[in-house]
Amino acid sequence: MRLFVSVDLPSRITDPLAELQDEFSEAAGIRLTDTSQAHVTLKFLGETDPERVDEIESAIQHAVDESAVGPFECTIEGLGVFPSLDYISVVWAGVRDEGGAAALGRLHDALETELTALGFDEASHAFTPHVTLGRMDDARGKSVVQEAVRQTNRAVGTFQVEHVRLTESRLTDEGPSYETVSEVDL
Repeated sequence: MRLFVSVDLPSRITDPLAELQDEFSEAAGIRLTDTSQAHVTLKFLGETDPERVDEIESAIQHAVDESAVGPFECTIEGLGVFPSLDYISVVWAGVRDEGGAAALGRLHDALETELTALGFDEASHAFTPHVTLGRMDDARGKSVVQEAVRQTNRAVGTFQVEHVRLTESRLTDEGPSYETVSEVDL
Protein backbone atom coordinates (compact mmCIF):
# COMPACT_ATOMS: atom_id res chain seq x y z
CA MET A 1 0.00 0.00 0.00
CA ARG A 2 1.15 3.54 -0.81
CA LEU A 3 0.97 5.68 2.34
CA PHE A 4 1.46 9.23 3.56
CA VAL A 5 0.66 11.25 6.69
CA SER A 6 -1.52 14.29 6.14
CA VAL A 7 -3.75 17.02 7.44
CA ASP A 8 -6.92 17.01 5.36
CA LEU A 9 -8.77 20.20 4.47
CA PRO A 10 -12.50 20.47 5.23
CA SER A 11 -14.99 20.49 2.37
CA ARG A 12 -15.81 24.18 2.90
CA ILE A 13 -12.27 25.02 1.72
CA THR A 14 -12.47 22.99 -1.51
CA ASP A 15 -14.64 25.43 -3.51
CA PRO A 16 -12.30 28.37 -2.83
CA LEU A 17 -9.36 26.11 -3.78
CA ALA A 18 -11.05 25.27 -7.08
CA GLU A 19 -11.59 29.01 -7.67
CA LEU A 20 -7.88 29.55 -7.04
CA GLN A 21 -7.11 26.89 -9.66
CA ASP A 22 -9.11 28.98 -12.15
CA GLU A 23 -6.21 31.48 -12.09
CA PHE A 24 -4.09 29.04 -14.13
CA SER A 25 -6.55 26.44 -15.41
CA GLU A 26 -6.10 27.59 -19.02
CA ALA A 27 -2.37 26.92 -18.97
CA ALA A 28 -1.36 24.23 -21.44
CA GLY A 29 0.55 21.30 -20.00
CA ILE A 30 -0.93 21.37 -16.50
CA ARG A 31 -2.88 18.63 -14.70
CA LEU A 32 -5.11 20.05 -11.97
CA THR A 33 -5.66 18.11 -8.76
CA ASP A 34 -9.08 17.18 -7.39
CA THR A 35 -9.60 19.77 -4.66
CA SER A 36 -12.18 17.56 -2.93
CA GLN A 37 -9.16 15.50 -1.80
CA ALA A 38 -7.11 18.52 -0.70
CA HIS A 39 -4.55 17.93 2.05
CA VAL A 40 -1.20 19.04 3.42
CA THR A 41 1.28 16.17 3.27
CA LEU A 42 3.36 15.97 6.44
CA LYS A 43 5.37 12.86 5.51
CA PHE A 44 5.31 10.66 2.40
CA LEU A 45 6.05 7.02 3.17
CA GLY A 46 5.58 5.42 -0.26
CA GLU A 47 4.98 1.72 -0.88
CA THR A 48 4.64 0.04 2.50
CA ASP A 49 3.96 -3.49 3.68
CA PRO A 50 0.41 -3.53 5.13
CA GLU A 51 1.73 -5.52 8.09
CA ARG A 52 3.64 -2.38 9.21
CA VAL A 53 0.50 -0.25 9.69
CA ASP A 54 0.28 -0.85 13.47
CA GLU A 55 3.94 0.10 13.89
CA ILE A 56 3.43 3.24 11.79
CA GLU A 57 0.29 4.25 13.71
CA SER A 58 2.22 3.94 16.97
CA ALA A 59 5.05 6.09 15.57
CA ILE A 60 2.55 8.73 14.43
CA GLN A 61 0.96 8.82 17.90
CA HIS A 62 4.39 9.18 19.50
CA ALA A 63 5.33 11.96 17.06
CA VAL A 64 2.13 13.88 17.80
CA ASP A 65 2.78 13.52 21.54
CA GLU A 66 6.43 14.61 21.15
CA SER A 67 5.51 17.63 18.99
CA ALA A 68 3.28 19.00 21.80
CA VAL A 69 0.98 20.42 19.11
CA GLY A 70 -2.65 20.76 20.13
CA PRO A 71 -5.54 21.77 17.86
CA PHE A 72 -4.73 24.93 15.89
CA GLU A 73 -6.01 27.17 13.11
CA CYS A 74 -4.44 27.10 9.68
CA THR A 75 -4.91 29.60 6.82
CA ILE A 76 -4.39 28.71 3.15
CA GLU A 77 -3.37 31.75 1.09
CA GLY A 78 -1.63 32.60 -2.18
CA LEU A 79 0.15 30.52 -4.80
CA GLY A 80 3.64 29.09 -5.06
CA VAL A 81 5.59 26.60 -7.17
CA PHE A 82 8.23 23.92 -6.86
CA PRO A 83 11.10 23.99 -7.56
CA SER A 84 11.17 27.56 -8.95
CA LEU A 85 9.35 30.00 -11.24
CA ASP A 86 11.92 29.25 -13.95
CA TYR A 87 11.25 25.49 -13.86
CA ILE A 88 7.77 24.65 -12.57
CA SER A 89 6.78 21.09 -11.73
CA VAL A 90 4.16 21.68 -8.99
CA VAL A 91 1.75 24.58 -8.38
CA TRP A 92 0.46 24.95 -4.84
CA ALA A 93 -1.50 27.05 -2.35
CA GLY A 94 0.51 27.86 0.75
CA VAL A 95 0.04 27.93 4.49
CA ARG A 96 0.90 31.56 5.10
CA ASP A 97 -0.03 32.17 8.73
CA GLU A 98 2.90 31.86 11.13
CA GLY A 99 1.03 29.87 13.77
CA GLY A 100 -0.35 27.26 11.36
CA ALA A 101 2.94 26.93 9.48
CA ALA A 102 4.89 26.57 12.74
CA ALA A 103 2.53 23.90 14.10
CA LEU A 104 2.67 21.95 10.83
CA GLY A 105 6.47 22.28 10.87
CA ARG A 106 6.68 20.84 14.41
CA LEU A 107 4.42 17.94 13.39
CA HIS A 108 6.50 17.32 10.28
CA ASP A 109 9.77 17.36 12.25
CA ALA A 110 8.44 14.92 14.86
CA LEU A 111 7.04 12.61 12.17
CA GLU A 112 10.32 12.78 10.28
CA THR A 113 12.23 11.70 13.39
CA GLU A 114 9.88 8.84 14.30
CA LEU A 115 9.33 7.48 10.79
CA THR A 116 12.92 7.66 9.56
CA ALA A 117 13.82 5.68 12.71
CA LEU A 118 11.54 2.97 11.29
CA GLY A 119 13.53 2.98 8.04
CA PHE A 120 11.46 5.32 5.89
CA ASP A 121 13.40 7.68 3.64
CA GLU A 122 14.42 11.03 5.03
CA ALA A 123 12.86 14.05 3.31
CA SER A 124 15.12 15.29 0.51
CA HIS A 125 14.03 18.93 0.77
CA ALA A 126 12.97 21.51 3.34
CA PHE A 127 9.35 21.25 4.50
CA THR A 128 7.03 23.83 2.96
CA PRO A 129 3.42 23.36 4.13
CA HIS A 130 1.22 23.50 1.04
CA VAL A 131 -1.75 22.06 -0.84
CA THR A 132 -0.90 20.80 -4.34
CA LEU A 133 -3.19 22.34 -6.97
CA GLY A 134 -1.57 21.11 -10.18
CA ARG A 135 1.41 19.46 -11.82
CA MET A 136 3.14 20.78 -14.93
CA ASP A 137 3.78 18.08 -17.53
CA ASP A 138 5.63 20.50 -19.81
CA ALA A 139 6.46 24.20 -20.09
CA ARG A 140 3.82 25.27 -22.63
CA GLY A 141 1.74 27.09 -19.99
CA LYS A 142 4.61 28.29 -17.84
CA SER A 143 4.02 32.01 -18.48
CA VAL A 144 0.33 31.73 -17.46
CA VAL A 145 1.31 30.02 -14.20
CA GLN A 146 4.12 32.50 -13.53
CA GLU A 147 1.71 35.40 -13.93
CA ALA A 148 -0.89 33.76 -11.66
CA VAL A 149 1.73 33.17 -8.94
CA ARG A 150 2.97 36.77 -9.14
CA GLN A 151 -0.53 38.30 -9.10
CA THR A 152 -2.50 36.04 -6.74
CA ASN A 153 -2.19 36.42 -3.00
CA ARG A 154 -5.76 35.98 -1.77
CA ALA A 155 -6.77 33.91 1.22
CA VAL A 156 -8.60 30.68 0.48
CA GLY A 157 -9.80 30.10 4.03
CA THR A 158 -8.99 29.23 7.60
CA PHE A 159 -9.78 25.90 9.21
CA GLN A 160 -9.22 24.10 12.49
CA VAL A 161 -6.67 21.26 12.51
CA GLU A 162 -7.61 18.68 15.13
CA HIS A 163 -5.89 15.50 13.91
CA VAL A 164 -3.43 13.99 11.45
CA ARG A 165 -4.23 11.04 9.23
CA LEU A 166 -2.41 8.05 7.88
CA THR A 167 -3.69 7.97 4.32
CA GLU A 168 -3.53 5.38 1.55
CA SER A 169 -3.11 6.66 -1.99
CA ARG A 170 -4.39 4.49 -4.82
CA LEU A 171 -3.25 5.52 -8.28
CA THR A 172 -5.94 5.11 -10.96
CA ASP A 173 -6.37 6.18 -14.58
CA GLU A 174 -8.62 9.00 -13.31
CA GLY A 175 -5.98 10.19 -10.85
CA PRO A 176 -5.18 9.29 -7.26
CA SER A 177 -7.86 8.42 -4.74
CA TYR A 178 -7.25 8.67 -1.01
CA GLU A 179 -8.61 6.65 1.88
CA THR A 180 -8.01 7.30 5.56
CA VAL A 181 -6.31 4.34 7.23
CA SER A 182 -6.29 5.87 10.70
CA GLU A 183 -6.48 9.17 12.52
CA VAL A 184 -4.55 10.59 15.49
CA ASP A 185 -6.06 13.44 17.51
CA LEU A 186 -3.90 16.41 18.45
